[in-house]
Amino acid sequence: MNSNLITEYLDLLFPNPKCELIYHTDYELLIAIVLSAQSTDKRVNTVTPIIFNKYPSLIDLKGADLKDLEAIIRVVGSQHKKASYIKSIATIIVDEYNGIVPRDRDKLIKLPGVGRKTINVFLSEYYNEPAIAVDTHVERVSKRLGLAYSKDDVLTIENKLMKKFAKEKWAKLHLQLVLFGRYHCKAVKPECGNCKLIDICKEKKKNI
Repeated sequence: MNSNLITEYLDLLFPNPKCELIYHTDYELLIAIVLSAQSTDKRVNTVTPIIFNKYPSLIDLKGADLKDLEAIIRVVGSQHKKASYIKSIATIIVDEYNGIVPRDRDKLIKLPGVGRKTINVFLSEYYNEPAIAVDTHVERVSKRLGLAYSKDDVLTIENKLMKKFAKEKWAKLHLQLVLFGRYHCKAVKPECGNCKLIDICKEKKKNI
């Protein structure tokens, strides 16, 4: 069964996968995930220490100057929109949730800039809840390995992955697929020569 082959190989490559975003609190993680949209964890990690050193609490972030936030996060892209998200998220968490990021999906989805993928990453990372977030890496790897069809959207892929893999493996699997896509099964010049999943890859003829 391909799913077993995949998990065995991912366990070999990434036995203890870790989220590469740097954070210390629930809101720092949430904001880092929001910033990572259409950007990279590496870029986000260059700006979040600056943000959280200059604004060391949610109350400080709530009162932050938008232009200042935009200048800090310019490198991650969409700085106008993301700066507004940061300030609004801080305001809502302070005013409505006593400074604690809600764990409830219905409440999280109402936060500016927070979508299904962000929620899945946040809950699986911070609370170890079983969830699979489908980002560009997970989408690419899933389609290449025949876990999803090329025309499937991210929600369809998420549902297929949840059906193919045991629930207790979801949180770990998500991180493994991200890291596999980031460092091995890359969008450009994937490292197919050393990959033990090459026989089930749908794009092997293009890359070897």
